[in-house]
Amino acid sequence: MSGLSIAVAGTGYADLSIAALSAQHNPATAMEIMPEKAEKINKKIPLIRMNI
Repeated sequence: MSGLSIAVAGTGYADLSIAALSAQHNPATAMEIMPEKAEKINKKIPLIRMNI
């Protein structure tokens, strides 16, 4: 499975989990269209505090 680059559209609970698990073995990027949510994720604020 090496050599893959993974892109995940959305950062809901399932999408973010898929991106995190994929990133263990491959480069992975999660894309989010809501700037506020993307900023919180980039600041590593726990999901439980994000009220999503």
